[in-house]
Amino acid sequence: MRVAVKFAYDGRKFHGYARQPQLETIEGKIVKALMGHGFIGDTKESCFRSASRTDKGVSALCNVIAFNTDASKKHILQKLSNKFTDVVVYGIKDVVPDFNPRYAKLRWYRYYLNRDDIDLERAMSTAAAFTGEHDFSNFARLEPFKDPVRNIDNIVFTEEGNFLVIDFYAQTFLWHQIRRIISAIIKIEKGKIEKKDIIGALENPDKKVDFGLAPAEPLVLKGIVYDFEFEYDEKSLDRLNKLEDSIIRTLDVPLIKSPKSQN
Repeated sequence: MRVAVKFAYDGRKFHGYARQPQLETIEGKIVKALMGHGFIGDTKESCFRSASRTDKGVSALCNVIAFNTDASKKHILQKLSNKFTDVVVYGIKDVVPDFNPRYAKLRWYRYYLNRDDIDLERAMSTAAAFTGEHDFSNFARLEPFKDPVRNIDNIVFTEEGNFLVIDFYAQTFLWHQIRRIISAIIKIEKGKIEKKDIIGALENPDKKVDFGLAPAEPLVLKGIVYDFEFEYDEKSLDRLNKLEDSIIRTLDVPLIKSPKSQN
């Protein structure tokens, strides 16, 4: 049997998602628990796969793993939902034998900015340049054999309390793509570049430009969509809500002052 498991975590408490020798990571902690309970023998034999490998400091309210196992869904969810204090396991689902969680229909990331003195209309206009299909070579940390062409379906802005919340929707993202886009938006807000510079970097990907990298901590993986629904543990959903509140409440969000307000 192959199962998919949905979980959340405060990424600021780990050294990233992917397993690393001698360091505590989210994936390493989960794999250790799965093996400790006898749910898998090892990652290769169980065909263990992860949906998203978030950077150090990046949190997730929805990440997904999949693995082959002989254990029942009820037993897996019961044991894992009670196992951790800093990871919330809250959903599970039987999936087809070849299911790979990386191939999702949609991913939703959220970035939090301090909205003090931000020109919302200008920020939205800047973000609009990134929607649709582009070569994001100048807005990502490129990996070998990875196609830099991606399609961002939508970028949505909302104001929540002291935050300017920016939601990104796409099937896939490149490494550091959102944080580099955010950094470009920040640079425009500070008057260091203009929108035409961003358009030029998108239209001329072979001409290398570096607009910097925004902090990881205000970035949260909010959702991953598949063509099925998970089965949820109600008590764990309460813990999920508390985790989200804790992440937002303790965010050290960058303050962006416009040139006008700095004078």
